[in-house]
Amino acid sequence: MLDYVLIGIAILALIGVVFEEVIHVNKAKTTLFLGTFAWIILFINANRGPGLEEVNEHLAENISEISTLWLFLVAAMTFVAYLNRKGMIENMLNVIMPSKITLRKLIFFTAIFSFCFSSLADNITATLVSIAMVLSLGLPFNQTMRFAVLVVFAVNSGGVSLITGDVTTLMIFLDGKVTITQLLLLIIPSLSAVLLLATMLSVGMKGEVKIKKTRHDMRRVDYVIAGIFLTTIVTTLVANVLFAIPPMLCFLSGMAVMFLVATFMGEEQYKDPILDYIRLIEFDTLLFFLGVLLLVGMLDHIHALGALLEVYNVLPSTGANYVMGVLSSMIDNVPLTAALLKADIHMSTPEWMAFTYAVGVGGSLLIIGSSAGIVTMSKVKGLTFAKYGKYALLLLIAYTFGFAMVLGMGELML
Repeated sequence: MLDYVLIGIAILALIGVVFEEVIHVNKAKTTLFLGTFAWIILFINANRGPGLEEVNEHLAENISEISTLWLFLVAAMTFVAYLNRKGMIENMLNVIMPSKITLRKLIFFTAIFSFCFSSLADNITATLVSIAMVLSLGLPFNQTMRFAVLVVFAVNSGGVSLITGDVTTLMIFLDGKVTITQLLLLIIPSLSAVLLLATMLSVGMKGEVKIKKTRHDMRRVDYVIAGIFLTTIVTTLVANVLFAIPPMLCFLSGMAVMFLVATFMGEEQYKDPILDYIRLIEFDTLLFFLGVLLLVGMLDHIHALGALLEVYNVLPSTGANYVMGVLSSMIDNVPLTAALLKADIHMSTPEWMAFTYAVGVGGSLLIIGSSAGIVTMSKVKGLTFAKYGKYALLLLIAYTFGFAMVLGMGELML
């Protein structure tokens, strides 16, 4: 009975996010309350009995995962907040963009930029930079919406073929299900799906966009911090592959270097304290993450996520993988992947490649299904669950197309 109550709480939280505009309650408030309330119920149910230790252990693991993500986000968002405030992103646009560009060309440029950047950086950083670029164009809201939807899908697609680009990809690789070479083959279907979505979103788009060539004066310290940001991204990738150093640790170190360099280069004399940029990040986004991940951790504790694997007993592996991708738009893909790997379900290499694509890209189907979507929702004013949902069919078509391409490549491998 208790499990059904807790699952009901998770569903209630999802409803709160979906109908945020109707109930006029910020999604961070509802998810944080229900997430903490669910764990309180678990502790009350344990009542100092034999199950208390297990609840404590699972909560500690959940909090550890959340704090890792939180600290990483704080560092990444602080970097982007600084560079955006100083006009670095706008200056970058001045260099790589023409004075005029058609909306059709612009949407393909955004698709390729977001896809490639997320292959180099993590999804959250890639989303922050890509969305900042889109917002700097000053487009009408309906057009900004199309670009935002595309960024979420492109960012999630870009990291799926690299072990440093997506946590689930790394987990599947470390379990020996696929090789790095096989993963790199996913670039073709992933990029193809992104370009298909860009094509569908570009329908009806007419006119040109004038790129504002406003030049922001940059001080030497701004260029140095931009260099520190890029160095931090590269170092994070290399350190994780060679020494398994958590990305959070590298980004916090990079942020600390930024603070020290800014201080030693006299940034404080401009009455613009470098530490103040931490206050510019969206803490409501972090609280939303906290609430969502507490709920996911609770579902994992009561083995509700493991029950989802019953789909493999009902459907063939190909169909089950497709469904798991759709489910990852509602439930965090990391515990889903962990549960599947623990279950040791037998699948061929092409089927594992399809699963890797599905859980990496499927989260794009709903705005709350991935960190890229949640970050985008916090950045684009007016972007809600319902408004993003209007593009669900286009996203599903692109996701299905990419999934089918992965299956086709798998057949060629046999």
